[in-house]
Amino acid sequence: MLLLKAATVARHHGQVISPMVQRRCAGSCDTMTISSMPRRQLTTSRLVLRPTSAADADRAFDIQSDWAVTRMLSMASFPPDRDEIGRWFADHRREWAAGEAFRFAVERGGRFIGLVDVDEVRGGDGELGYWYEQPVWGQGYAFEAAKAIVRFAFDEVGLSRLRSGHAADNAASGKVLLKLGFQPLDTVQRRSRSRGEDIMQCRYVLANPARS
Repeated sequence: MLLLKAATVARHHGQVISPMVQRRCAGSCDTMTISSMPRRQLTTSRLVLRPTSAADADRAFDIQSDWAVTRMLSMASFPPDRDEIGRWFADHRREWAAGEAFRFAVERGGRFIGLVDVDEVRGGDGELGYWYEQPVWGQGYAFEAAKAIVRFAFDEVGLSRLRSGHAADNAASGKVLLKLGFQPLDTVQRRSRSRGEDIMQCRYVLANPARS
């Protein structure tokens, strides 16, 4: 189950207009913005979601060498470019520190099986995306990991709204998004780098219920 997103060199350098996240400290309270959110691991009943590192690039390259995976990723190249993927992963720590994107490697039994992230963070909004190796499709991992990331984005990052989307011929991702509570927004034409042609993309939105 795959969303219409993929590895590209970071391209968002605008000012992040972020909500504030409060935390209680011993003897006092201090306030931290999204740009100072600590990198930390999340867990679900079956998965470990850890912040990505540059060392994950080789595994991502292997997964994106599968056309069935990469054809659903609008900004990925096929065959994948190892150097480009390496540069993208190397930039993840900076993106997190800047509050631009929060990307997690999804592990099952210690094996990297995919990636889930919230990127394009600005003005209280962000975009949910994910991709997985083909052997684990259909086992509920996409929903399980995305559910944890939605909670992270709303409760910890403090976003007001998430966007997402998928290729019109990727019905499985639409089912995941609807199960998460996303509402259909529209269908638009956009360029797919991996396919080398224009495709139709179904777009969705999900509002933070605590801010509705």
